[in-house]
Amino acid sequence: MLPRDHIHRIRYFTALVSARPSDPQQPQRQQLYLRALGTLPNVSVHLGHYLTSTVRMPLAHPLANGPLTVAVLKTEEKGSDVNLATYLLLDAFRHDCDAAVVISNDSDLAEPIRVAEVELGIKVGIVNPHPANRRSRALHSTFFKQLRPNALATSQFAAQLTDQRGTFHKPPRWN
Repeated sequence: MLPRDHIHRIRYFTALVSARPSDPQQPQRQQLYLRALGTLPNVSVHLGHYLTSTVRMPLAHPLANGPLTVAVLKTEEKGSDVNLATYLLLDAFRHDCDAAVVISNDSDLAEPIRVAEVELGIKVGIVNPHPANRRSRALHSTFFKQLRPNALATSQFAAQLTDQRGTFHKPPRWN
C-alpha cells in the first residue's frame, strides 16, 4: 500500500479462543482486542471457530519398549480461511475494490487469490506475518511484503480506548 492508496474496508478474520491451563486469560485479552477493533469505523470482524479433538501422534523420540504414539489435543481454526476467501471473491465480484491486501501465509488461499487476480482483475498483495524463512511458496500475488516488526510497533492501539460501553485499557500483551 502506498500513501496515495485509500483503505475502504478492513476485514479481520479470527475465531474465539478458549481458556487453557497455560493461559487462562487469553479469551479476555482477545475480547479486549476485538473491542478495540470495534473502535475503528472501517473494520468488520468475521468469526470462524476452533475445533479441538484428541488424536494420536507419533513421538519424536520414543523410549525403548515405550509407546510409539501419545494422545494429544489438536486444536484447529476452522472457517476463518474460508471466510477470508469468500469475502475476497465477493468484494472482487462486486467490483468493491481495486486491490486487496491479504495478511496471511496460508497456502489454502492460493486459488482464491489467483481467481481474484486473474479471473476478476483485481490486484492482490500478500503480507506475510511470519518470519521470511516460513513464507509459503504456494502464494503468488501482484505484490508481496514481509511484515516488519517495526511496522507492528508503530501500528499499536493507544493504551486507553473508549467505545460506547466506556473506557478500557490495552493489556500488557494481546496474544
